[in-house]
Amino acid sequence: MDVDLRKLRYFVAVAEELHFGRAAERLHIAQPVLSRQIRVLEDELKVQLFARDRRRTELTAAGEQLLADARPLLASATALRLRVGRAARGENSFTVGFMPGLIVTAAVRALSERHPSLVVNVVRTSWDDQVEVVHDGRVDVSYIRLPVDQSGLTVRPLLTEPRVAVLPADHRLAGKETIAIADLADEHLLQDPDAVPEWRDIATELRDGTRTPVGRFHAVEEKLEHVATGRGITVLPLSTASFYTRPDIVHVTVRDIAPNQVCLAWEAGRRGGLIQEFAALAGG
Repeated sequence: MDVDLRKLRYFVAVAEELHFGRAAERLHIAQPVLSRQIRVLEDELKVQLFARDRRRTELTAAGEQLLADARPLLASATALRLRVGRAARGENSFTVGFMPGLIVTAAVRALSERHPSLVVNVVRTSWDDQVEVVHDGRVDVSYIRLPVDQSGLTVRPLLTEPRVAVLPADHRLAGKETIAIADLADEHLLQDPDAVPEWRDIATELRDGTRTPVGRFHAVEEKLEHVATGRGITVLPLSTASFYTRPDIVHVTVRDIAPNQVCLAWEAGRRGGLIQEFAALAGG
């Protein structure tokens, strides 16, 4: 049986909204049409994808599995359309994604010099989309910071760098050459505790249940604004912290936490010569 990508998109919208009405609005189609397409998909797959009653809609186990598999499949389909479209237009280009603080100039310049007719573009990414841009075809390769979900990717390690605590300029630890993670046990961390497991395991606010929710930050700049106003601290790779120099914050090396790993990533199914050539240049 061939899987209909349009029905998969409908399914993902319902699975993410868990509400047929909102999903229909998001897709700009009528709700009865959406409900009918989901029933057809369930019939084709011979499974029930949603458990519904008058109050809520929930994914079944089969629905959870389909959602996990459908997202990368749809992203790959989007990437395919982008690449085919560029080829049809005769565009000879190569796009590199990079995280804030990472300098990719040398490898980009070297690839451009080797291929004068090739247009090498760069795209700034974030913690939220550093892998997504690879899956959906916006970039050919991306410099990423671990940890990420490596499913469907080829990941090549490039370098490691220290991580630092970013603090308000008047913080009690400002001016120290290095600190230990234990020095931050009483601080409020402005990121997912799992991102700094060394802090998570000793954090006072996690032990006594006083931790307040941390909002979703879409850019490093947003997080640094909160640090500057004394709302908490954050732990960043050294190059990222150094990139955002400002007088009201400082960064101090944390000597006893794992360094950040920087890698180059691309879609596992792609083995083009330009990707391999760029990977060699980036690792050189």
